[in-house]
Amino acid sequence: MVLATNSDSEEHLHSTFASRYVRAVVPRFTMPNNSMPKDAAYQVISDELMLDGNPRLNLASFVTTWMEPECDKLIQESVNKNYVGMDEYPVTTELQNRCVNMIANLFHAPMGEEEAAIGCGTVGSSEAIMLAGLAFKRKWQQRRRAQGLPTDNPNIVTGANVQVCWEKFARYFEVELKEVKLSEGYYVMDPAKAVDMVDENTICVAAILGSTLTGEFEDVKLLNDLLAEKNTETGWDVAIHVDAASGGFIAPFLYPDLEWDFRLPWVKSINVSGHKYGLVYAGVGWIVWRTKDDLPEELVFHINYLGADQPTFTLNFSKGSSQIIAQYYQFIRLGFEGYKNIMENCMDNARRLREGIEMTGKFDIVSKDIGVPLVAFSLKDSSKHTVFEIAESLRKFGWIIPAYTMPADAQHIAVLRVVIREDFSRGLADRLITHIIQVLKEIDGLPSRVAHLAAAAAVSGGEVKTAKMSLEDITKYWKRLVEHKRNIVC
Repeated sequence: MVLATNSDSEEHLHSTFASRYVRAVVPRFTMPNNSMPKDAAYQVISDELMLDGNPRLNLASFVTTWMEPECDKLIQESVNKNYVGMDEYPVTTELQNRCVNMIANLFHAPMGEEEAAIGCGTVGSSEAIMLAGLAFKRKWQQRRRAQGLPTDNPNIVTGANVQVCWEKFARYFEVELKEVKLSEGYYVMDPAKAVDMVDENTICVAAILGSTLTGEFEDVKLLNDLLAEKNTETGWDVAIHVDAASGGFIAPFLYPDLEWDFRLPWVKSINVSGHKYGLVYAGVGWIVWRTKDDLPEELVFHINYLGADQPTFTLNFSKGSSQIIAQYYQFIRLGFEGYKNIMENCMDNARRLREGIEMTGKFDIVSKDIGVPLVAFSLKDSSKHTVFEIAESLRKFGWIIPAYTMPADAQHIAVLRVVIREDFSRGLADRLITHIIQVLKEIDGLPSRVAHLAAAAAVSGGEVKTAKMSLEDITKYWKRLVEHKRNIVC
């Protein structure tokens, strides 16, 4: 017997895999009646987690998957600090304020030397976008009420390529979402079309610095100039929010002369994800406003039940402090030079991967040279096999690479996308190229799944369809078929 038991509550485990705990089924829907030893609980959970994908090989995600051990230690030491306890943890609050000021200066906010920036930390860019959208909506309502005009039909103009958090904002806070449709070969918002959609009820136009789909930067400068003209003509005050979730920590280091931030007068707020190219683990984003006047005071709450008056403008209350501390660590550890070096390395590895993919002769590159370090590519010939098959086949090597279709009106274009993060090395790039080539050879030797799907769908509801299905129909079929295996584009 390998278990020495004094009582059920004092059971000491001498051999985990010889115990009854590895034989028993772990409850899934109800809490178990009895306790188990801590080492057994750890092992049971650890064993299940082995079936997760490897975060380092998850090339679907922009989110950081590696940090230095020293920062890991800081995170562990601060994991029990509640960020909202500003009076109890004043140094943590000060570190957050330092981060906000550093980011605001990086984005050229018009501040004096001793002037504090207006912004805050969030759990990610989704929360930051909600806060920015609320500020725009409230400012629009204030202007309309002052003019004696109705406030019941606000709208926001974006490209169809925006991340889903913009759709959530529109739905949750009752704002009409007006999307500029995409077209084949042009997968970002067209500034001229966006400004054409602006009307008196538009609370703002959202520009994306680093499209989730292709990594491309939208032309914020042109949008600013066109919007300035329209505002002058109409007397409106429609401004710009820049969603720099992915590109905010790339553009300042790789493209310092690119005008996309507070250097443009109609840019009133910017969000950026600390847990993407800010190089911090998941759980931190940032929102910064141009001036204090751009954040309505009525949206800021003041509480005193934690020991002192504390202003708060967030959608949630309690949250961990560790990611805020980790962000400050990265800022002072790396500095401008360190971030620049890392972003240059990412771009070099993206170029290497792009070259290898182009050399296969099988793909068209959809992503651009300037933007977020990623490679998005589509098959030149999808008549026999699809990008969804390739993504599925690469899984056997451990690679998690998303395949997806473009939004309206480019739904017929299906692509693969590889995000290059700090921990994706040249060696991994070469290995991925080798595996892509291997997968291409394997599927070329297989019967065409596209033909099989076309044959299966040729007769539907008793009606015979055309012999040749459109690529769009086949793509939709594949998406449904592998939806449970695919990663969401994030």
